[in-house]
Amino acid sequence: MQKVITSHDFPERLRAALIDQAHPAYDEARALYNAMIDKRPRWIVPCAETADVVAAVNHAREKDLVVAVRGGGHSGPGFGSCDGGMVIDLSPMKRVDVDPATRTVRVEAGCTQSDVDRATSIHGLAVPAGLVSTTGIAGLTLGGGTGHLTRKYGLTIDNLLAAEVVLADGRVVTASEDEHPELFWALRGGGGNFGVVTRFVFRAHPATHVYGGPIFYDIVHAPQVMRWYRDFLPGAPRELGMFFGIKTVPSCDPFPREIWGRRVCALISCYNGSAEDGMAAMRPARAALPEPLLDGMMQMPFVALQTLFDPLLPKGLQWYWKGDYVDELSDAAIAAHAEYGSKTPSELSLMHLYPIDGAVQDVAPDATAWGTRQARWSMVIAGIDPDPGKASELKRWASDYWAAVHRHNAHGGAYINFMMDDEGEARLRAAYGHNYERLVAAKRRYDPSNLFRVNHNIRP
Repeated sequence: MQKVITSHDFPERLRAALIDQAHPAYDEARALYNAMIDKRPRWIVPCAETADVVAAVNHAREKDLVVAVRGGGHSGPGFGSCDGGMVIDLSPMKRVDVDPATRTVRVEAGCTQSDVDRATSIHGLAVPAGLVSTTGIAGLTLGGGTGHLTRKYGLTIDNLLAAEVVLADGRVVTASEDEHPELFWALRGGGGNFGVVTRFVFRAHPATHVYGGPIFYDIVHAPQVMRWYRDFLPGAPRELGMFFGIKTVPSCDPFPREIWGRRVCALISCYNGSAEDGMAAMRPARAALPEPLLDGMMQMPFVALQTLFDPLLPKGLQWYWKGDYVDELSDAAIAAHAEYGSKTPSELSLMHLYPIDGAVQDVAPDATAWGTRQARWSMVIAGIDPDPGKASELKRWASDYWAAVHRHNAHGGAYINFMMDDEGEARLRAAYGHNYERLVAAKRRYDPSNLFRVNHNIRP
């Protein structure tokens, strides 16, 4: 029988309200966004301020504890928790400060995308980040960050100006272009390998109302829509963010009842500008493609578009995903997508292709740790369902689908936020390419004992 370790074993210098295995809220606190993963940490330490993080890091280092760091808690592989160790939980750190004059935003690491969007929208601004508002801003940023505004304003890391970091030795430093520049370089895409980031400073951009939403086509049109998307997007205005998806229409409102449960391919778009200009940007799609089952594009607040998928993806679903960077979307690859995408095992399972172009490719590949700027898309295949009994089926479908299209992808790597924890070192090296050895050097400098290893780990 496992020994229950109580808070009496924890040092008094930690001021946070500790959650141990005897705490009545323990099971709720340890629950992960991805319910396919079940971990039992020894302690969960909700940190209200940087001093709490320092105390937790120092104790974990001194006692040689496994450490996991949780921000928003969205990690697909469950990196926000661990078995038998300490979870440094940043979720109480929720402050967002916006300076509209300089268009800069200071964000604590427990914030979700929604926390940031609500604060910036008051000033007609947005930080380019993710697509689901419940996503934690910390993990998304440290992995790179792609979303609706990426083509115009770059990755989230391209808009990161500074970060406050608690290092493995307990020091608190600021990383920026001027201070600890090598750490700043590594944080921009290198994940949680180098310390606990407690605060971010971002550059924000104008975004108020956008012309956006989904257009659904019957799945039989997937090859035609994919080929059109492949050829159209490079020449589209950068104000138009657009990704392609293979999905199933959810059997719920607000979707028309007559298409509930239909397998579809989708263009999900966001034009950051007027409805008139957005309709003009989408005119080629409406002229060239078949009659859609649903055209849900309309003028709406940007924050509304950001929350569009939230009701469909609550905490506690079963998730298994596989990713790839895609250099070329060949006709053979499109045929494989059409075949496997038409066999989704549940209504929530999906494939998305997110563009890597526009402003992303304006940045040199070695300017940040996220070095895959020559690819054209980031692909994710996700098996998703609320039923734990379908876990094996979700894994099998996602893995088989990925294997069928991966053979057409010459790159070999994937966006780390779309990788599970069983990918292997070769995949991680491929994800970073020529930047990998520089990341190893940064790891040796800032975390030589590999305290922060519950992640896509770069070994020192």
